[in-house]
Amino acid sequence: MSRLQHLYEDASPVSVSQAGLIRLNGPARAIALDVLRVRSLQTGAYVSHFRGRGMEFDESRPYQPGDDPRSIDWRVTARSTTAYTKLFREERERPVLVVVDLRASMHFATRGCFKSVNASRAAALLSWAAHHRGDRLGGLIFGDTTHRELKPRLGRRAALQYVHELVSHPDWGNSERNPGSDEEAPLTRAMAALRRVARPGSLVVILSDFLGFSRAAQSYLSSVARHNDVLAVFLNDPLERKLPPPGRYRLVSRDDELAIDTAAKSARHDYANAFETRSQELEAFCQRYGVHLMPLSTEDDPVTALQTALGRRTH
Repeated sequence: MSRLQHLYEDASPVSVSQAGLIRLNGPARAIALDVLRVRSLQTGAYVSHFRGRGMEFDESRPYQPGDDPRSIDWRVTARSTTAYTKLFREERERPVLVVVDLRASMHFATRGCFKSVNASRAAALLSWAAHHRGDRLGGLIFGDTTHRELKPRLGRRAALQYVHELVSHPDWGNSERNPGSDEEAPLTRAMAALRRVARPGSLVVILSDFLGFSRAAQSYLSSVARHNDVLAVFLNDPLERKLPPPGRYRLVSRDDELAIDTAAKSARHDYANAFETRSQELEAFCQRYGVHLMPLSTEDDPVTALQTALGRRTH
């Protein structure tokens, strides 16, 4: 058994424990929060340094191919015949806001663990990584019934408080959405709150399946992305991407069960197209507003996924 597998040896696939999320303190030391190496859903691998907002201005130098156009020093450029770009020094105590979705749609998986469980493990890793880097940690934890905000604070206590609030959130006990409730409303309210609390220069990470990502929610998040580095972690399950081979299957929840027939070719095609369309719309939004996109399956190990996407610390 590998060291990473040992982290989840006694873990439940449908819930999280405070002790289990505290154990992620160790592997979080290797996760960097400075560079994104994100493999998007469609466009392949790319490397993107954080934009520099939230860092201290150091100096300007001539613009080079590959520099972020948003860092162009327009005042210096206007006085010269050459474009100049701003260089920044790292600013410690940068706010890191971790947003976790615990709506009913997140309490689902056919393989691995619930989307909510993997999202929570990733959130804990990011919380500990922020602590080890000396950043201020805060965030939002929301579900269908309850919304909690944590103001950015320094130190181990901030990470422990985040873990505690995550584990004790009431929506862990809410695995089914109320009939007639608005699927879009909780996510939209969370993005509205995020726009209100995110200070320019923050690193914002949102862990969600983005179901019900309404125009209003998109508007709020695009506003956040103008002044902050944003990483959208897109939680999904293999069954959401593609139906299993033709046949009859039984899906079971805590209180109910459902039989599905996947034999119809047209239904299989429509099902796969629906997920593909939703994924492409999310990707297009992220590309339009400079949001980094990271898919995370219920089968993925969040330690490995975050180290791959965010890079490994070398010191």
